[in-house]
Amino acid sequence: MLKLLMRAASRPLFAYLAIFAICFSSCTTPPSQPRYLTDLIEPLRLTAGKSDTILVSDLFYSENYDCAFSENDVIQIDYLKEKNLLILNPKETFEGATLISFRMGNAMYKIIAMVSRLEKRLFRFKAKSGVKSVNLMGNFNSWNRTDLPLDFNAQTGFYERSLQLSFGRYEYKFVVDGAEILDPENPVQAPNGIGGFNSILSLKDERPKAFLHPLEANVRGGETELNFWYDENPIGTAPNDTAKAKTPSPLASEIIALFDNRSIPPTLFKIVDQRVILKIKGPELKGEKTVRVLVSRNGVTTPLQTVYLTAGKPLETTESITPAGVPTPFKWNDAIVYSIVTDRFKNGDTANDAPINHPALSPKANFWGGDFAGIINKIETGYFDSLGVNTLWISPVNKGTDSAHAEYPPPHRLFSGYHGYWPTHHEEVEKRFGSMAQLKLLIAKAERRKMRVLLDFVGHHTHIDHPYFKAHPEWFGKLDLPNGKKNIRLFNEYRLTTWFEPYLPTFDFSNQEALEAMTDNALWWLKTTGAHGFRHDAVKHIPNEFWRLLTKKIKERIELPEKRKVYQIGETFGDYSLIKSYVNNGQLDAQFNFTLYDASLYTFLTPDANFAALSNELHKGLSVYGTQHIMGNLMDSHDKIRFMAYADGDLTLQTQNAEEIGWNSPPEVNQPKSYDKAKVFLAFIATIPGVPVVYYGDEIGLTGSADPDNRRPMRFSETTGLSSNEQAMLSETRALFRLRKAHSALRYGDFITLHTDTDLFAYLRSDMNERILVILNKSLNERSLQLELPSIYGVKGVQTLLGSGTNQLVGSSITTVVPPESYTIIKLQ
Repeated sequence: MLKLLMRAASRPLFAYLAIFAICFSSCTTPPSQPRYLTDLIEPLRLTAGKSDTILVSDLFYSENYDCAFSENDVIQIDYLKEKNLLILNPKETFEGATLISFRMGNAMYKIIAMVSRLEKRLFRFKAKSGVKSVNLMGNFNSWNRTDLPLDFNAQTGFYERSLQLSFGRYEYKFVVDGAEILDPENPVQAPNGIGGFNSILSLKDERPKAFLHPLEANVRGGETELNFWYDENPIGTAPNDTAKAKTPSPLASEIIALFDNRSIPPTLFKIVDQRVILKIKGPELKGEKTVRVLVSRNGVTTPLQTVYLTAGKPLETTESITPAGVPTPFKWNDAIVYSIVTDRFKNGDTANDAPINHPALSPKANFWGGDFAGIINKIETGYFDSLGVNTLWISPVNKGTDSAHAEYPPPHRLFSGYHGYWPTHHEEVEKRFGSMAQLKLLIAKAERRKMRVLLDFVGHHTHIDHPYFKAHPEWFGKLDLPNGKKNIRLFNEYRLTTWFEPYLPTFDFSNQEALEAMTDNALWWLKTTGAHGFRHDAVKHIPNEFWRLLTKKIKERIELPEKRKVYQIGETFGDYSLIKSYVNNGQLDAQFNFTLYDASLYTFLTPDANFAALSNELHKGLSVYGTQHIMGNLMDSHDKIRFMAYADGDLTLQTQNAEEIGWNSPPEVNQPKSYDKAKVFLAFIATIPGVPVVYYGDEIGLTGSADPDNRRPMRFSETTGLSSNEQAMLSETRALFRLRKAHSALRYGDFITLHTDTDLFAYLRSDMNERILVILNKSLNERSLQLELPSIYGVKGVQTLLGSGTNQLVGSSITTVVPPESYTIIKLQ
């Protein structure tokens, strides 16, 4: 029976904030509950007039979910406690932010809910006679070919379908009687990365903007004062004296502010003109705290400002000691990830070399000898320290097959399992990589140098020689579909059941024994090796139930008892809703940001592509994942064509035979200027919100076409030698990552686009400690740019931190000259 816990009521927002005064200092919690929730509950992003159903366990972890939700005047809330379901239905007339309150035990908690409206967009296709069906597919429905059919409108003669979409860049096609067709009414197209094109729809965010600028933190005595500035001008324009006069002061009832998951009462705020001052003292200065603040006025909500405090001081540097002797914590926002395909990185022990002996197996697809000993060597010699990375993601370590197998699609080339994704045992390591003892040593040595290690976990399938498949065939799905077709590589049509190859059976996690066994196995690897987290393979092909159970076990058995945060990042190709459906406190911490990656490649590699579209896409991601998200930002990966192959012109985004090029005409870097393109792209990855992920060899400009050519052996200066261009690329990569580690605004700061055109992208990252201005120039020409900086920042000088170019500051206006295919990173003083 549906238990209705709240009905519409007229209650001003300050009343919700005032509730905090009742329990701020006196609430107690039963022994079975933690004093405070250990998870920081992320804001909910809802659509006006649209009901949304959420598992409460996806919001936060608790030993039980005996919650009582309070009434809210703009969102109808129903909580089905027996099913752990929260049903939220915002009013169709409401847009903005509000707080959802709930009591658990004797403690009162708050959840920020941001409600927005969607734009209706009509898609239509004029078909010739004889057409039987027209469907729409795109990155808004994960390219499903059948779930968006168009209806024929006899009055217009078009097949039509309306979708409600938020702002962003959408790629799509029509499926007409099974054939994929571009939109004939839309001339805007872009390469799809696999040799074809997609139609492009760009919906710009035309809503009114407002922003809450972080100004500074004043820490003195037993008090911390955080200063913000409220600005109703569009993001990218400067709040000057005129704008200040036009922007009214925010009201206390329009400010939503939280300490962790608890309200901050209005009594702790002081509002002077547009300045919002939060004063913190007493017990709230102890330990680690998170302050989150936004302003919501007349349906316009500022992006959420997040300030991480340690002993009352905003985080600045990672894993250092404050003047007061308090260690600053590592947060996963601080991570810079280095991806390693173990077999192709470094051969540290030739005694374990054992390539597969098969006459039809090409060396490109065989074992090359890389191992744990090689990675350990690079840890010990300080290679990763000098590079600035602090997290290693190593390819799957499980024991694999000793046989070669033919790839299912033609021309059926043979491959070995050098990559690790064909596991034949759940608790043994691949002997060609080393021993379990060596793997533990690798992780221990990395930890001594303040580095983390992520294991690549394969939860979707095993190899047919795996003992699980031999002993428990009922744990796996069927290869044959009812229509007689093989369920192989049907990634969208049969997303949760498809096999990748006939020799890689897919788990059927509707079987509870399989679900328990594989989630327990993941725990076993963390506990046995001491690893700090996982990169998860093929996330969207595994049901959410798997990730929920795994994360619950990790919280209960590792995070809470050991007081350490395990990081889980997944791989999903799809739309925002699909990717985000796996990212929350009950499942994964992050996924790779492939939607931004696709837009970035197109923009940086296409001379006449305007940075405005990329900025729009970046802001779309921030609206979905939050500004302080820890999604992975890639330059390329073991599944993608190397960036340098594009930059040097060996391949384009329209290339259709990238795999054959890799086998028969592998690219080499011939143009020195190609390294400049890569440096600008890397500067982008290193300075935007999220976690930078560099694939081994990116730091020297290693090239490569499609798999397996993109997995060439790594080269080092002391072995094969590096060219002067490669050495310069390595030096610049080191400088960029050291810069990111040294500046908190690049890791925790907000993001404001200041300027875009076809050549230039200028943006500002700010936190309570500093402001960093980044200007990218992708063109072949020197470019000059004049920017009006927000006068409220009181900029007195500028310091070039990295990059070329000259800067001149006059008042609040800065003029920068950026050389061709270059960048400049400036600290505003």
